[in-house]
Amino acid sequence: MAALFEPLQLRSVTLPNRIVLSPMCQYSAIDGVPNNWHRVHLGRYATAGLGLLIAEATHVNAQARITPGCLGLYNAVQEAAFAEIVADAKQFGPAPVGVQLAHAGRKASADLPWRGGQALQGPLAWQTVAPSAIPHDTGWHTPAALDEEGMARIKRDFVSAAERADRAGFDLIELHGAHGYLFHEFVSPISNRRNDSYGGSLENRMRFPLEVFEAVRAVWPAYKPLGMRMTGSDWMGAEGLQVEDAIAFASALKERGADFVDVSSGGISMQQKIPTGPGYQVHFAEAVKKATGLVTMTVGLITEPLQAEEIVRTGRADLVALGRGLLNDPYWAWRAADALGGDVHVAPQYLRGRLRGVDTPRDIVLKAAR
Repeated sequence: MAALFEPLQLRSVTLPNRIVLSPMCQYSAIDGVPNNWHRVHLGRYATAGLGLLIAEATHVNAQARITPGCLGLYNAVQEAAFAEIVADAKQFGPAPVGVQLAHAGRKASADLPWRGGQALQGPLAWQTVAPSAIPHDTGWHTPAALDEEGMARIKRDFVSAAERADRAGFDLIELHGAHGYLFHEFVSPISNRRNDSYGGSLENRMRFPLEVFEAVRAVWPAYKPLGMRMTGSDWMGAEGLQVEDAIAFASALKERGADFVDVSSGGISMQQKIPTGPGYQVHFAEAVKKATGLVTMTVGLITEPLQAEEIVRTGRADLVALGRGLLNDPYWAWRAADALGGDVHVAPQYLRGRLRGVDTPRDIVLKAAR
């Protein structure tokens, strides 16, 4: 069997293969509540033969949202809506369903991407928070520097969101510690200029995200996996985070019970210089995996089945997450199975789209029953 189609065990959760739906914001919620768009978006991937679905960045309070259209998991209405969507996804496919819990920090209070994505102005805007009172860029809000009371409140919000995620039926949590959002803002020297125990050295800068991770692990069921999306590089030269910092952060997460890390990069500054290309972030995941032994996910311009297979087969990463590739081709895993000789779940209603040759109606029934 192709390595891409080997199952993977994370605590009590079995991933049927190594292909992951990367969390992708849809900016389509109202008051943080998932709706029929999210039901259809996640539902179609439930039938697509993937190994894991991760719902988009879901914020732990209203202030934490990137845009007014972003999802939340901080009240009972949101929790109930998520529970229905998760139940639907599990009814129609074997893939576990995870959620990415997030706080946007100084990049919150932004407009929808298709309206420019810039910082909101006027009555629609809200106060943002960050480790230090440094705007993300020219024209962005100046965030309020978090004091310890504010940090404690955010920690409680993550704990509450994790408890809601469990009740809603999610199998896995990925905390968002990348892309210039709050946890990344604490870890990166670009955005963290504090002079207390949460700033200065890398050990201090990691402290708050690690405290939140520990608090979430304490309430998230022991049989369910917990991990973090983290940055492999700020792409800001010696001024920013390097892969050695990523290894240190991943090692600290492993000590605290992390089951996986999802290694991305960039997003902390508009001055970043990213040399993009196929699999341009894989080497970060590879370095973290080699140094820590953690189950590692890689993401970013992974578009072809043979490319994904090589990454997993050679041990550069354990999981490959696709974003734009799955938006463009929701049944990418079917194409990968054809190319690599793998086997994926296919709903019986869709078997006619998968069968090859001269299968008879009896063949169709027999294959549907397998």
